Amino acid sequence: MAATPDTTKRLDRYDDPRVEAFGMLIETHNELFNATGRALEEFGLPVPWLGVLIRLARSPGERLRMTELARDMTMSTSGLTRLIDRIEAAGHVHRERCPDDRRGLLAVLTPAGREIAAAAAEPHLADLERLIGEPLDADEIEQLTDLLRRVRNHVRDICGA
Repeated sequence: MAATPDTTKRLDRYDDPRVEAFGMLIETHNELFNATGRALEEFGLPVPWLGVLIRLARSPGERLRMTELARDMTMSTSGLTRLIDRIEAAGHVHRERCPDDRRGLLAVLTPAGREIAAAAAEPHLADLERLIGEPLDADEIEQLTDLLRRVRNHVRDICGA
């Protein structure tokens, strides 16, 4: 069956390199999410929990405004609130009032959260080495990180995130 002009136009649109790049980004994210999730099961840490704990551990004072954490985790504020509720019930974080904004809340890493994140860090890093470090060298990882940061920042700038 020969392609009609409409079919050819539609196929060209889906063959666009931007569509392929976006698709590869989503597929890679999903594969990494699933692979790292299996390894974290022994710690009872779902991947989003570890993401929150690592983000807080990397923040000044191991604390971050809930709105900023929601943005970084690409979640709605209500979705993050529900996630923090579960992590807080496990004793890994707690919430504090923001000292410079009485309406704001901070998510704060607890000693238990710091301990479990540290325990999970070594096997998580081993997974990342196997999953990312084997196919890419150090320069390629740095380049990938820079490219992803540039796209993320651009999206935040134009979408007001």
